[in-house]
Amino acid sequence: MNNSAIGQSWEEVERELFTPEEIAESQLRVEVIGEIIKARQEQGITQKQLEELSGVKQPVIARMERGTVSPQLETILKVLAPLGKTLAVVPIRPK
Repeated sequence: MNNSAIGQSWEEVERELFTPEEIAESQLRVEVIGEIIKARQEQGITQKQLEELSGVKQPVIARMERGTVSPQLETILKVLAPLGKTLAVVPIRPK
């Protein structure tokens, strides 16, 4: 949706600046971190409590949740385990 008074839509700008692979990677990262935040909040666990349960320092958890770092797979798995979650490799959904 292009609003000529404003200029290009974010989607148009995003397609110009990033490759489809970069966009997909970013969307996946947002989904994974969103699920971590959702699970933590649903279980009433603070970031500090998650640090104690996972061994991942609270400032690292905070930066992950804010999206200011791109955590390694090992870190994500450590955070997911005490939340009763894990990652799965599944077929990519057709667009």
